[in-house]
Amino acid sequence: MRPRLLALARWAFLGSLIGLLTGCAGALFLYLLEHATAYRVAQPQIVWLLPLAGLVLGWAFQAFGQRVIAGNNLVLDTYHDGGPNLPLRMGPMVLLGTVWSHLFGASVGREGTGVQMGASLADSVASWAKADPRLRSQLIAAGLAAGLASVFGTPLAGLVFGLEVALLGELDTAALVPALFAALLADWCTRAFPIHHIVFPQLDPIHLDPLTLLRLAALACAVAATGWVFIEGVHALKARAARWLPSLPLRLAAGGALVVLLWQCFGAGDYLGLSTPLISQALGPAAPPAWAFALKLLLTIVSLGFGFIGGEVTPLFVSGACLGAALAPWLGLPAPLAAGVGLAALFGACANVPLAMTVMAVELFGGSVLGPVAWVAVLAWLLLGHRSIYASQRLRRAKHGGEDWAKRPRMADLRGDGSEALPAPKPSPRRRQR
Repeated sequence: MRPRLLALARWAFLGSLIGLLTGCAGALFLYLLEHATAYRVAQPQIVWLLPLAGLVLGWAFQAFGQRVIAGNNLVLDTYHDGGPNLPLRMGPMVLLGTVWSHLFGASVGREGTGVQMGASLADSVASWAKADPRLRSQLIAAGLAAGLASVFGTPLAGLVFGLEVALLGELDTAALVPALFAALLADWCTRAFPIHHIVFPQLDPIHLDPLTLLRLAALACAVAATGWVFIEGVHALKARAARWLPSLPLRLAAGGALVVLLWQCFGAGDYLGLSTPLISQALGPAAPPAWAFALKLLLTIVSLGFGFIGGEVTPLFVSGACLGAALAPWLGLPAPLAAGVGLAALFGACANVPLAMTVMAVELFGGSVLGPVAWVAVLAWLLLGHRSIYASQRLRRAKHGGEDWAKRPRMADLRGDGSEALPAPKPSPRRRQR
């Protein structure tokens, strides 16, 4: 009994410390982000400076944040493989980099910043506590949980996210206690400041008869297809942009110029930055245009593919909500419900965290969405195959079952069906024609 009580006390103390630190950092981040967004909306001409902003941001990260550029993938690799401590400057750099990106109109999210701040603070706490490698991984998972809980005001979803995101096919239940304390304390600490999270309407329940399940399955197919476009698009553009423009400052400047061009061509002011008003439209009576999800997806692919700092969650929330609202009349589903389901299911499938997003949907929209979101998120997750927005996510067990993967390969090293992505054979030299 005594060893268990000592372990509980240690987990509770370290998890609470991580939660308090992450909650304070998250509150500062949300405050700065709110003011940066408000300034851009009031002064839209600032978007013209996005290429210059990209040049400055690229120089700063190339000079002072070479390791930080890897973002969530660095966090996941450290969780699995150990190695050097996550840089403490990771938190301030991603915070300022994300606010800077939003100020000038890049279409990026905020989850990446939250979880990276939480993870870097957690690794510093682990170093201070002289944690062994296993406890260090548990505390990093707690940092992931605290970061998501702080940014979105959803502590239970943050808890499940911290346990689910690192390893596909297995929950890290060993991190349950520190992650629980970290998520709850981070949410409480953030709310102690004058920070206001978005309040979504409580959605009406729907009867899950066979016909409704079939309609929701069609929505899951559309969500999976959209997720495929996003994942493949971001990864392909990142690889090509790095090859075309090896210099990070020039790459970000080019990406900023392309975003400005799309902004002018499509009049896409509402699609820059977080674009959260589009979620409110999708959940309300005045739905956004049917193509809104595609335009937001395109701007996000360009922004992230060229290297702007931020996350994927909120842009995918926006695209998923707009997709659900656009398909609702065709599928015979209530538009607000389809929008709420699409919001949670798209990111859940793309990040391989369907359980966390199901819990988040309940926290945001009420218990009536539990069945529909779980059904669509899990089906889309399965249809999307072994793909992920996080290249360093590891595979413990294939989605279709079978034997465990002892080596836990990175998602970047797999094909979509789970087989290893072996290099293509070299073409044989042509024979000389006589």
